Amino acid sequence: MATKKKSKAKPAGNPQAFAQAAECLRTLAHPVRLRIVQLLLHGRYSVGELAEDCGIPDNVASEHLRLMQRCGFFTSEREGRKVFYQVAEPHLENIMNCVESRFLS
Repeated sequence: MATKKKSKAKPAGNPQAFAQAAECLRTLAHPVRLRIVQLLLHGRYSVGELAEDCGIPDNVASEHLRLMQRCGFFTSEREGRKVFYQVAEPHLENIMNCVESRFLS
């Protein structure tokens, strides 16, 4: 008996959107940046607090944050001499859930 081939509709594709997605995923693909995302999903942190938790200098933490903020992942707010970051992209929670369930459980 011959099997009938199912017709599948192709999902929409946009090369520019895929390029932007790939750039942002490359930005996330760093152990320190993933930890920063994990922390910020649970609250607002200063650069110094994030740097201390990750065991890196403040200036290195600032650079990681700058790269991720450029992708629209975080917002920042200055309070005196401190800059606090928080998550701006709600989909980061889904990405982190995937990472945690695959690699941290």
